[in-house]
This record gives sequence, structure tokens and C-alpha cells, in this order.
Amino acid sequence: FIGSNFVHHVVREHPGVRVTVLDKLTYAGNPQNIANLPSDRVKLVVGDVCDSELLDGLVANNDAVIHYAAESHNDNSIQDPSPFVATNVQGTYCLLEACRKHDVRFHHISTDEVYGDLPLDRPDLLFTEDTPLHASSPYSSSKASADLLVQAYARTYGIPVTISRCSNNYGAFQFPEKLIPLMMIRAMQGEKLPVYGDGLNVRDWLHVDDHCAAIDAIMRRGTEGEVYNVGGHNERSNIEVVRTILKALGKGEEQISYVTDRKGHDRRYAIDPTKIGRELGWQPATKFDDGIQATIAWYQAHEAWWSDILSGAYEKRNAQA
Repeated sequence: FIGSNFVHHVVREHPGVRVTVLDKLTYAGNPQNIANLPSDRVKLVVGDVCDSELLDGLVANNDAVIHYAAESHNDNSIQDPSPFVATNVQGTYCLLEACRKHDVRFHHISTDEVYGDLPLDRPDLLFTEDTPLHASSPYSSSKASADLLVQAYARTYGIPVTISRCSNNYGAFQFPEKLIPLMMIRAMQGEKLPVYGDGLNVRDWLHVDDHCAAIDAIMRRGTEGEVYNVGGHNERSNIEVVRTILKALGKGEEQISYVTDRKGHDRRYAIDPTKIGRELGWQPATKFDDGIQATIAWYQAHEAWWSDILSGAYEKRNAQA
């Protein structure tokens, strides 16, 4: 989701840059996300980030690696942590080894979830780059492990690395298992909208276009070895987000259904992006109310895209790729 949006960003903003996309096309991978981009500038390679032989050839022929590949759905990590350890830890190691061998710049896309959570009654508290890692779930623990590996490779081997830790993203091409597209699609179809627990868990929402601009700034002006927090200044509780979606679609709150809370569900995430603003001049440009309207409009205009996913048709094509 974020990676494909970044490819669109690069094609749009940097005409002379070519991109190689490596994707295993697991259940959440969809080549349709980049299908309309020029083939002379974007090359899709179907493969695994744990395939060291494949990585050796790909990394040697590129100037930088931006590591978006990750298993990222918390519910899935609770059911079966093994794919998260394989992709997020072993995959990061394999990419780092390839970058070390070929002396290639490495940027790691991490998450605010590596910091754990914050209390709801302390709105003054925010995650900074110096906040200790205190991951709660198998997913966030695997990402924290990857972060530590990246920092270790920078210190031990001197490879040029940067890390960004972002808050919750939303926007075009987001897989329907995530909160915002799940709620939008269910609302449009007149189905129940499942909300965990009391719905008061708070997230800082970042539009994916703003995130792409931040990564671009880090790649061009970031300091090697540094961590940059990327946040949207858009804290909302889950139930606020759901109600905003229902109101925008002209739907009633009777569609909301409260369900048993997720195990170990973090209460609040909140990013302090002061550092990236001060050092790189980046600021989030999208207000949540504007971004959610644009996102709803995108999903309404691209029903074929998400219907293809819900039907499973895209997975059959992936299997043939």
C-alpha cells in the first residue's frame, strides 16, 4: 500500500528516476496498484526478500533500497507470528546483507508501534525518536527487531542507513483488512462495522501522500544513521473515524457493532514529528477531514479494484505471475 503509493510519487515527482519493485505478491500484494505506470521506468520483480541470491543481483544494479516489505496486520500476527518473523526480521537481514555487500544506501520503513502505547489521559505525551522501544504485539516486536538490526549494521559495518517511524497511514490502494478501507467498504455495502472494545483507542492518522513526501525528503536530505518520526497531527479515536466515515457516506450509526477487543490492544499512539520538520522542512499537508473525503471518493471511484480483492480474483492472477 505505502510502497506502491511511493512508486507513484517517484514517477510523478522525479522524471529521471527508475524504480525496481520487489514483491512476493502475498495475499496483500496487488500488481494492479502500479499497473498503469510506464514500464520503462517501473519494473516489477516477483520474489521474496528472504531470497539472498535474488537480492544480490537486484541490489547490485540499484542506487538505494527503500524497505517497505512487511507483514503488518496485528490480528494476523496474533494468530500466527511466524510470517512476521520471517519477512520482517529475516527479510530485513537479507536486504541489509545485500546492501553491505554492494555498499548501497538503505532506508527502513518502520512504525510508531515499536514504541508501545501511551495513556489516553496524557495528551501531552508523544513518541519522540528517543522514546525507548516497548513493542506490544508479535507484529510490532518484529518491526522493533528489524529496527535494531538496521542500527546494528550501521554501527558495525558502516553501511549508510536511515529509519522512519510513521503513524497510521490511509489513502488509495490500502488493503481492505485495515480499519479505514474496511469501514468504508462495509458502510457502502450496508454491512455491520465491527469496532474493537469501546472504540476509544486513539491513532495519529497520516495521509499516505504526506508519508511519501516525507520518505522522499529523507532520501534526499536525511542524515545517515538517523531515525525520523513521521506523524500527521491528526489524532482520532477509532470510533471517531468510523462515525466520520458513516457521516460522509450518509449512513447511520446503527451499522456500528462493538466486538470483543483484540488481545494486547494498544490504547494510544501519538507521534512528535518535530525533528523531520526542523531538519528536513517536511510538514504534513493533509488535514484528516480533507484526506478522509478524498479517500472515500477514491474507493467509490475504484470499486472494481476492491471488488476484485474481496472476490479473491486478484489472488488467482498473483498465483500465475
